[in-house]
Parts: sequence; structure tokens; C-alpha cells
Amino acid sequence: MHEVNPSRTALRVALRRAAHQLHDAKPLVFEDPLAVPILGREHYEEVKRTPDSVKRPFSAALRAFMVVRARLAEDTLAAAVRDLGVRQYLVLGAGLDTFACRNPYADVRVFEVDHPATQGWKIEMLASAGILASESARFVAVDFEKDSLRARLKAAGFDERVPTVTAWLGVVPYLTTEGFRATMRLLARFKAGSEVVFDYSQPREVLPPVEQLMHDSLSARVALAGEPFQLFFTPAQLAEELEWLGLRVVEDLDSTALSARYLAGRKDGLLLRGKAGRICVAASVEAVLGEVRD
Repeated sequence: MHEVNPSRTALRVALRRAAHQLHDAKPLVFEDPLAVPILGREHYEEVKRTPDSVKRPFSAALRAFMVVRARLAEDTLAAAVRDLGVRQYLVLGAGLDTFACRNPYADVRVFEVDHPATQGWKIEMLASAGILASESARFVAVDFEKDSLRARLKAAGFDERVPTVTAWLGVVPYLTTEGFRATMRLLARFKAGSEVVFDYSQPREVLPPVEQLMHDSLSARVALAGEPFQLFFTPAQLAEELEWLGLRVVEDLDSTALSARYLAGRKDGLLLRGKAGRICVAASVEAVLGEVRD
């Protein structure tokens, strides 16, 4: 993420979500009728050129992970709205996520957080495509090197006392340890039972040799884009870290569990491969505001 340029990885994620709508077999894992329109004509031809899943299995596996994590985040929100009375949805590092424009829950307010450059670019793309955000949406521009996320959210009307689901997708591997902890400390302040859905990567050294090569290739590509991977956890390390910060793991899903839930029986080549990427759902525990770890 450069100072004045929108995130390149945000565009790559959006292209893969759009490709899922056009190229993968029905039923789709993640239905998003705005995923293609938000990209406009400028990127539509690139989406159409998405390689065949069978011929490019690792490209398809990356797309599968991105649509599965998006589906899990929105499934978590749906269950929390129904069962826990959640009334806020916080999307951190929103990129070109379109939920704020298709929110089906009349009582749920959506807060989208991203770097000012990326958020400004997204708002321009929405306007160019004629896509309107719902009245419940708030766009919160945050420069994490200069701004307080908590202060920016409060100014936008966010209420830490209201049950909240947070989607934090495609961000954690790019953070420093302190950057990760600072955000998790804030999420731990939310009303007890509030949940966060995020993906993370396991360290290179715990992966089998073939996956280490895949890891190296992907790491090199994101580094060239100026957004290198920095942070890795094993499941045990993550659980310990979250407990220390005031959250508990609800579920921590590997590719086998995710495939069983979302990809069983597919014959179109949309498959998860390897064990590097995982998705965690964690919940804030009972705590008085301000008493979590500082």
C-alpha cells in the first residue's frame, strides 16, 4: 500500500471475486451481483481472460480461498444477526468489497475502513458504475500510520457497546506484529460475544516442500507489488496470542474443513490446495471496556 496509490492486492482480490461470478459452475460459493459491475469496462476484459481452472489449478485454488473467506464472513454475520442481535458490521481493509451496497439487513449499520487512497479509488469506481451504497453504510478513511482507528470509528458513529461482526480479510499477513495487536486490542473492547473473521498464513517452515515453493512464488509477487507478507502464525500460536489480547477462538478452519463446508462435490476445478492459508473466527470475551491488554 503506497502513500498515494490504491492497493494493488485489493484489485487482484476483486478480479478473482468477479471471475468466480463468470467462470465457475453454479451454484456459486459466493454470490455477488456487484462484483463484476464495480470493476467497469476497464477491467472486464481481464476478468474474461481468467484461465481455465483445470489448466491453472493453483490460480483456481487462490480464487477458491478468496471466495470461501468472503462467504464465511457473510455467513458469520447472518448467523450473528439471527442469533446474537448483531447490529454493526465492520469491514477492515474493505478494498472493493460490495457488501455495503447490497446489505439485506435493515437494522445493521456497515462501517467500511480503508486507507484514504484505496477508499477514494473505490468510491470513484462505485460512482462510475452507478452503484449506490445503502443508507446504513459509513465509509471511514484511516491512514494507520497517522490516525487512530478507534477515534475515526467513533467519529463515524460506531458504538463499541453494540454487538458487532468484523470482517478482516486479506490483511493480517501484511501486518507487523504490533499492527496486528493494535487492531485486535480494539476488537477485544467490543461488546462481549462480538466476532471477527480473518484469514492468516502459517509459517513457511511448517509447510511441506511443494507448498514452500508455492509460498515463495506468491510472496515474491506481492513483494513486487509493494505489499510484502510479514506475519505468520501456527494455530497454537494464534490461539495463545488472541487469548492474551482478550479474544477466544470460535473456530479455526484449514483447507480440509473449508472444502467440506463450501466446496464438496464440485467438479469445475474450484478447489483449495495446501495447508498454508487458514480462516479464524474469534470472539471478544467478557471484559470491562479499557481492561484488555494495552
